[in-house]
Amino acid sequence: MKNIFLAFTLLFAVNTIAQEEINWMTLEEAVELQKTEPKKILMDAYTSWCGPCKLLDARTFTNQDLVAFVNEHYYAVKFDAEGNEEIDFKGKTYKNPSYDPAKSKKRNSAHELSRGLGIRAYPTLLFFDENAQLIAPVSGYKTPQQLELYLKMFQSNKHLEMKSQSEFDKYNKDFKAEFKNNA
Repeated sequence: MKNIFLAFTLLFAVNTIAQEEINWMTLEEAVELQKTEPKKILMDAYTSWCGPCKLLDARTFTNQDLVAFVNEHYYAVKFDAEGNEEIDFKGKTYKNPSYDPAKSKKRNSAHELSRGLGIRAYPTLLFFDENAQLIAPVSGYKTPQQLELYLKMFQSNKHLEMKSQSEFDKYNKDFKAEFKNNA
């Protein structure tokens, strides 16, 4: 009986070890941190009603290899692209003047920052350089391995070497994902 209890306790402890999570922050916090420790920014532009956005949270942003890479190399920003948050970015205040609180879990009006960044689909992952200049948006759900390609390409500045779609296609074809599948 004692051995069964010990085995159960050990199994419970192993299963409840806290997994590392992405260190999400606001855009203002990320830009402020860039001043003392320059890193690129990864922004997840999501909405409350978006199914693929929820899949990103559940399947991609829980991948431990991805979490570790993002936390080391990026400032990660969560942005509700239809939310009511007031955001100061590059000397301008962005709001959502048409936001309807009654629609908080449904389609709402697009935030001014969404429009300013050209977001047209959800989810959209936006990559910014160390000076908060937009590098590129990447739309749609991505598996950890699909997102790994972009995370590593932008982090290493390989995108600066690519001058054509065919150069990106070659990079994509030759890329070997290293992030393990979620357990």
